[in-house]
Amino acid sequence: MEVHTDIRVLDNEEKVTTELCSLVEYIANTAIEADDIFKIGLSGGSIPALLAKGLSQVKTDWSKWRLFFCDERVVPFESTESTFGVYKTFLIGNVPLTEDQFIKIDPHLTAEEAAKDYIQKMAVYFPPDCLPRFHLLLLGMGPDGHTCSLFPGHRLLEETSVWIAPITNSPKPPASRITLTFPVINNAEACIFVAMGSSKAETIKIIVTKNKKQQQKT
Repeated sequence: MEVHTDIRVLDNEEKVTTELCSLVEYIANTAIEADDIFKIGLSGGSIPALLAKGLSQVKTDWSKWRLFFCDERVVPFESTESTFGVYKTFLIGNVPLTEDQFIKIDPHLTAEEAAKDYIQKMAVYFPPDCLPRFHLLLLGMGPDGHTCSLFPGHRLLEETSVWIAPITNSPKPPASRITLTFPVINNAEACIFVAMGSSKAETIKIIVTKNKKQQQKT
């Protein structure tokens, strides 16, 4: 599968919001035209606030959107740690999305049970005999370089047997979570990584340098 990398450096949050939402609009409408549905994976961090500011300007058939979570904390939806809870606050009522369009975890289960349950929920939208192929994953990055709940040095980096994996010893609280695994992330039609702030600058520099070296080899 051919991989195309496009790195965009923007001056401020307003430009990031505009660029991000423009890309989401294009990918969403392309997916809807081709597949009559748009399947997007969401992350937390700075992304919900950016989408809350910009998605209201997007022109799309909102009824065709299905919103999944790249990772989620196994906490009540009312908790400030719940990624769905944050999106519910920021997006529902701000754009024409309903709660039913979000594919949510069952917060009453253990992480292991929640991961298995989420795979079953995903299987409604993806063929069960092959890797899910999202139209778009919106991904963040921590200062340590982690994305989703895949942390440096953690055994889940090597997980290839399941779509969704549980984690009960997350280095970043809360400890109990579920996360997409790398095979699913790498199979997406498009991934947009959003990274803002000086705390991530050094890690981004390392990633960009490694990416350039890899491109030179190929």
